Formats: sequence, structure tokens, C-alpha cells
Amino acid sequence: MLGACIGDIIGSVYEYGNWKSRDFPLFSEKSEFTDDTVCTIAVAESLLDGTDPAAALRLWGRRYPGRGYGGRYAVWLKDPKMGPYNSSGNGAAMRVSPAAWLARSLEEALAFARQVTEVTHNHPEGIKGAEATVTAIWLARQGEAPVAIRRRIQDSFGYDLSRTVDEIRPDYRFNEFCQDTVPQAIVCALEAASFEDTIRNAVSLGGDADTLAAIAGPIAEVLHGIPEDIRRKSWMRLPKDMRDVLDRLYQQATA
Repeated sequence: MLGACIGDIIGSVYEYGNWKSRDFPLFSEKSEFTDDTVCTIAVAESLLDGTDPAAALRLWGRRYPGRGYGGRYAVWLKDPKMGPYNSSGNGAAMRVSPAAWLARSLEEALAFARQVTEVTHNHPEGIKGAEATVTAIWLARQGEAPVAIRRRIQDSFGYDLSRTVDEIRPDYRFNEFCQDTVPQAIVCALEAASFEDTIRNAVSLGGDADTLAAIAGPIAEVLHGIPEDIRRKSWMRLPKDMRDVLDRLYQQATA
């Protein structure tokens, strides 16, 4: 799950820059967490405590306003009477990684994914994006190799994962839909040789950089681990209440 926060923090600087290179500084003074991290923490707390995910998302959204929330999601945050709004946005996938850490089976992970996604992103593509992301993380946690994960995601969700990052990059543009973000982010993780390599792949596509990296990051976290220097520089950019939730999640997931 920390991999999602790190991807978000590193990608935040490049979100609207159409960056098309793997050569960039990982951190700068402007590197900060965005709505991707806020929502991921909210989902984690909801699953840890068994509370309503909609209430948790609104609580954390109010606690950290102005973090780049999408238009309809921002309206939803402010209106407690508003239900799901049939979104297929990639927000469904960037916040769902805690489901893969706290579940005891793939079936439970998928149920958690639907539970925390349907409160806003109840479009079939939104649900599929969340489930595919959780499946990739879960399989990685079971020791599956990238080639096996790729095959399972293609067979189960119909995503085309055949192109390489270098093949995707030239024509890829900023996109906020799951169907045009999740497959690309998964490829960024499965093709990489390390955690850092994954984040550089994701940012280099020139799209919704923080969200691509927030989806790819937790897959790479399991496959490769997070280098201590990257972990430390990201951890110091998170407030204590977020770090506390992360600590609780890892304690429960590894108990």
C-alpha cells in the first residue's frame, strides 16, 4: 500500500506535464501527496475498522481538502446524501490497494475491492479496474511471477497487456478512465526490474502520472520491495495520521 502513496508523491510533479522520459528527479520540493493518497488511506482505515467506506472517504477528504479531487468526486465529498455516480474513472484503481493487503483470499480481496469502489465508481469499467489492480497485487503477494500475473489479468479482465512501455509511450496521452489507465499501469509494473524502474515507467508515459504510478506502485512494492531511501523520503512527506494508518495496515496484514 505504501507503494501507492510513493507513486502518488513522485508522480504529483509530473501529472499535467506530458513527461515522456524516464529521466527525472524522483523528489523535489514540490513533491507531495494528492487525492490518490488521501483516498487510499481512507480505504485502508475503512477496511481496518469495518466502517462505511463512503463515510471514511468523506472524512479524509474533508480533513485534506484541495488535493486535486476530480470534479464529480469533489461534489460527492461535500454532499453526504449523494450516492454513486456511475464513474469509470481511474480513482477506482488508485485507492484500492489496501484490499489486497487485508484480504485472506483472492475472493475476499475482490469483495473488498467492490465494497470500497461501488460507493462512487459503480460503472462496470470502474469496478473492473479496481478488481484487476487488486488481483495483480494479490497474485504478487502469493509469489506469482510477472508473466503469470500478466496472463491472469488478460484472461480474467480482457485487458491487452501485450505492448511494452516503449510501445505505449509515443501515443499515450493524459486519460482519467480505468480502461485507459489500469492496463498501462500494470504493464509498467510487470515489465520493470525494480520498484524505481516501475515508477519511472509510469511517469514516462506522459499521462495522469501520479495515478499511473499509484496503481503501478503497490504491485511493484510486492514484486521488488521499496528501496529504503525512497521509502524514507516519501514517509517524511506524509502526516502522522496517515503514517499511523499505514502502520496499522502492515501490522494486521503481516500478523
